[in-house]
Amino acid sequence: MQDPTAAAWRTSSLCDLNGCVEVAILDDQVAVRDAKDRAGPVLVFSAAEWEAFVGGVRGGEFDPR
Repeated sequence: MQDPTAAAWRTSSLCDLNGCVEVAILDDQVAVRDAKDRAGPVLVFSAAEWEAFVGGVRGGEFDPR
């Protein structure tokens, strides 16, 4: 796995840094970290896990009811 500290991190243009995350592509995985705590922990997901998460977000799976 690629070193996450050397990765190219991206943040949404809609982010105001009050609850956003940054995302980086690491070889065949996706890394996620808190944009306010860049030295903090990094979560790493497989491409399939990330696609499932993004699909759930787009499909409203996590919207409050």
